[in-house]
Amino acid sequence: MKPTPVSAAPAAPAVPGAPAGRPPVRLGLRENGVQFFLLVCVNVAVGGLVGLERTTVPLIGTDTFGLTSDLAVFSFIVAFGLTKALTNLAAGALTARFRRKQLLIAGWLIGVPVPFVLAWAPSWDWIVAANVLLGLNQGLTWSMTVNMKIDLVGPARRGLATGLNEAAGYTAVGATALLTGYLATGYGLRPVPELIGAVFVAAGLALALVVRDTAAHAALELARHPGPLPTGESTGPATTFARTSWRHRSLRGASQAGFVNNLNDGLTWGVFPLLFTDHGLGLAAVGLIKGLYPIVWGIGQIPTGHLADRIGRRTPIVVGMLVQAAGFVLVLALLDHPLLAGVLSAVVLGLGTALVYPALIASVCDHAHPAWRANALGAYRFWRDIGYAAGALVAGVLADVLGLRATVVAAAVLTTASGLLAARWISDRAKV
Repeated sequence: MKPTPVSAAPAAPAVPGAPAGRPPVRLGLRENGVQFFLLVCVNVAVGGLVGLERTTVPLIGTDTFGLTSDLAVFSFIVAFGLTKALTNLAAGALTARFRRKQLLIAGWLIGVPVPFVLAWAPSWDWIVAANVLLGLNQGLTWSMTVNMKIDLVGPARRGLATGLNEAAGYTAVGATALLTGYLATGYGLRPVPELIGAVFVAAGLALALVVRDTAAHAALELARHPGPLPTGESTGPATTFARTSWRHRSLRGASQAGFVNNLNDGLTWGVFPLLFTDHGLGLAAVGLIKGLYPIVWGIGQIPTGHLADRIGRRTPIVVGMLVQAAGFVLVLALLDHPLLAGVLSAVVLGLGTALVYPALIASVCDHAHPAWRANALGAYRFWRDIGYAAGALVAGVLADVLGLRATVVAAAVLTTASGLLAARWISDRAKV
């Protein structure tokens, strides 16, 4: 007897609020190719908006506003990281009250002022405030593109789906960082480099209005899920946060690895522009280094996401963390040749992060029942993105007390420890 095709599943038409007259709901990348592609384009705009800050904003703090404390310079990353982390956490709960598309549109509306404030802020406090808005924007828009793509493809291609999503976003981060570095060389740190963000906001908002909501796809996967929710298991945000953060061994392993991964990103975001300009590199060279890291990270996630679907999540995560640690060692070993040190470390850090990023998200999805998956992803993304703030704080304190090199040493040690913990805690055994 042939199995019933997904398109014939009786659960799909019964989704509350599902538009009438549309083709039957199907799960899969090929079956939802147009909507998936539109969401990839949305995430290009999401990544481009945050990429505005990678090269120029730390230097705006020191050169334009005369900040002398590294901790003060990195305060914009702290504001961004805290806000994005809390928004990620709230986003899982908000999906129970609002449709993903509504939250996606709300995120873009919040982001409208960001490029203009960065371009013409009269004081550093305005830059910090713009990063609060940017954190809200990124928390809502990036969370929803991840959730919507996972909804569309179903369980079989989660690694590839998240790899494509993150590849689009982080390639855009890198390309924008590279572009702003070159624009700053010719036109100054402000306002020209920041104003390209207006294009990303307009494009992202327009695409968010066009893309379809994925509530029917999420409901179909839940209806067809082979494993019922265990009796008495809560799907609420508080219980899921505890389960994802420490109670569940594999989810705990993913959360700590995500935290350290983005701690590294927050640290390099603030430290690398200052470290390499101190060693004689100009804005164009710094932009190249800051651009290469997320570009390699972004493009690399397409094959690594597929790899995680084939060989499991644990190996790419562990290897990726150790490769990142090696990238920091390269900075220290080659700093007498700053351009070489910057380029090689950016490539190695990008490769390590590409191995880790899609595998972590897919691992969380593997161990989370569809009934509480959105909350689990929100909790994981909270810990991952609070790493931005932690990285900026660690970098600021260590740089003020011990110097910029000490922050690189601390990152290498911490990343190695995180990789070893991931090897101990993360399991590939079960997919729920």
